Order: sequence, then C-alpha cells, then structure tokens
Amino acid sequence: MIHETATSLWEFLNNVDPSPFFVLSLFPYLVFLYWAQKSESIPKVSLLGFRLTLLFVLMTIIFAIVAKQIYGGELTDVDPLHGAAEAFLTLSDALVVLGFLRFYQKSVVNNS
Repeated sequence: MIHETATSLWEFLNNVDPSPFFVLSLFPYLVFLYWAQKSESIPKVSLLGFRLTLLFVLMTIIFAIVAKQIYGGELTDVDPLHGAAEAFLTLSDALVVLGFLRFYQKSVVNNS
C-alpha cells in the first residue's frame, strides 16, 4: 500500500510542469535584489554577483531552448551548453563570495 502511494505520488510529481514555479521564484529574488541594493550591509561586489545570478537564469533558458531546438535534447544532455550555463553561475557565486570575503577581511582589520 505504501509503495503504491509513493509510486503514484512520484508519477504525479513527474507530470507537473516546473515552469510556473520557476517563474514565480523570480519574484522573491527580485524583491531580495531591491532590498540588497538599498542595504549597506551587502558589499558591492557581492551585489554584482547576486545580479549576475539573473544572467545565469537567462542564459540557462536560452541554452535550454538551443539544446532542444538544435540538438533535440535537454540542456543537461548537451555538455558544452550545460557547461557554458554553469559558468555563469560559477562567476556569480565567485563574486558573491569574493565580496563577502573582502568585507570580512576589512572588518577583521578594522577591529584589530
């Protein structure tokens, strides 16, 4: 009985289109970016990294469309496109970390 319920739940979830959830998740992120640009607690380099996350999302969408139209597959199946999309995420993450690392190092020096 439990196995049947888990299987039917899995089948249901497998048929749900994630696109609306993906689009809806952008609104809280845009609110976060609005708040972050007004905050003096977030370093400018980190803020740039957070903004570039939107570029990652845009490039992922573009590359997914290209993967489907040209290669007839999912983005995760087309390694060069998938790698290129992930490069944008790596860049944005690196800037977020770099900004906060500099911020931390500056605060440690100022407190000594």
